[in-house]
Amino acid sequence: MQPLFILAPMMDRTDRHFRYLLRCISRRALLTTEMVTSHALLRGHDRGRLLGFDPLEHPVSLQLGGDRPAELAACAVLARDEGYDEVDLNVGCPSERVQSGNFGVCLMGEPERVRDCVLAMKQASGLPVTVKHRIGFDDRDSYEEMLRFVDVVAEAAPARFAVHARKAWLKGLSPKENRSVPPLRYEEVYRLKRERPGLNIALNGGIASLDEGAAHLEQVDAVMIGRAVYDDPMLFSTLDSRFHAQPDAGLDRFALVRRMADYAEGRLVEGERLRHVARHLLGLFSGVPGARAWRRHLSEVCFRDGAGPETLLEGLMLLRP
Repeated sequence: MQPLFILAPMMDRTDRHFRYLLRCISRRALLTTEMVTSHALLRGHDRGRLLGFDPLEHPVSLQLGGDRPAELAACAVLARDEGYDEVDLNVGCPSERVQSGNFGVCLMGEPERVRDCVLAMKQASGLPVTVKHRIGFDDRDSYEEMLRFVDVVAEAAPARFAVHARKAWLKGLSPKENRSVPPLRYEEVYRLKRERPGLNIALNGGIASLDEGAAHLEQVDAVMIGRAVYDDPMLFSTLDSRFHAQPDAGLDRFALVRRMADYAEGRLVEGERLRHVARHLLGLFSGVPGARAWRRHLSEVCFRDGAGPETLLEGLMLLRP
């Protein structure tokens, strides 16, 4: 079943610990990893760290960065063997590191290469392959250029196009600024869906609530939310019942902390530190009295070397009436 809500891939955010937290809140959102480069995956020495995830996370997508069809195909096979449900190709990241490797958003200027990468990944792995891209970059941001990019890549029949409705400036703006400074152009994504109704189109960029997502779903097939749900994970707490007519997970914030304390105990046995899990809980009590004390407790106690899962539970006492 095609997802309606997708967790946007975010560097230093959507690691396995945050994905586990979000899956405890919604069973139906599609989760996506941080971008993993093909170079790191094929030549690195820690595939377990790069690819590892908890079985609870399904459905989960691995986002890859790269521009060589054979290398990406090999990575897609690794993703399949590890148990991922789909693979996403990053054609949207504007960072200098990505540009120097000739992938990310600059690949929008090479749609034939993207098409070949998608086809190679599909044929090698048998997994659904999706493409996340922008509406354009620099001065190459006309609707017609985006349409040509999509039409060429569509020859490889990707399972979905996820379109960040902002252009990217490769020079002059930082990756952070590229997430907010270029104006949102939702209408161009809507138009893409109208003119290519046979394609599965997801909209990304600036969506801050389920209500906003619902409005976009009248025009596109899915929506992708990143920063808003990272800052307040409970944003997805009613997603399952509202959009899939299924029971919500039903865990309140206190139950989630207890669940994450149990989860953290297992990760500490594997050599992780509590702060790697606790940092994703900073926004869990957003808007709740005592949220500032909770964040201070995490920063001052749970982030210390040697902190144990019980320190998460101690922080709950700061939030009780």
